[in-house]
Amino acid sequence: MATKSQFAVAIHILTLLSLAADEAITSEYIGGSVNTNPVFIRRILGMLSRAGLVTSQPGVGGGWRLVREPTSISLLDVYRAIEDDRLLSLPHSTPNPDCLIGRNIQRTLTVYFGEAERAFEQALAQQTIAQVLETASEDTYSQKR
Repeated sequence: MATKSQFAVAIHILTLLSLAADEAITSEYIGGSVNTNPVFIRRILGMLSRAGLVTSQPGVGGGWRLVREPTSISLLDVYRAIEDDRLLSLPHSTPNPDCLIGRNIQRTLTVYFGEAERAFEQALAQQTIAQVLETASEDTYSQKR
């Protein structure tokens, strides 16, 4: 699964955990919901755990639970827990400094990319797992689209 899809899977996991707030959910169950391998799910749960968003409960009846209320988990919290790279990045090679565009493009793109990333993060900060749950669980949502 592509790295960027891990963010969507993490949102899926947290939304599922918020739906089942009264019980621990196994990675096998979550894997069935996401339709992927529980090992992949556990890898993402590990990242979410390190970020303080979930915790595991060992033993019989064990599984995973949210640590925080769904209303207090923003999509930006989830993004930062999962993605360690910048949203947009410059090429690894340095452009030709003798070219008019080459000598200025990285500085220019850094400004534009920074603006885009700030807008993206601002949009994610305004949405919560509770809102995702509300939208995803609406029976009429798919009929509205």
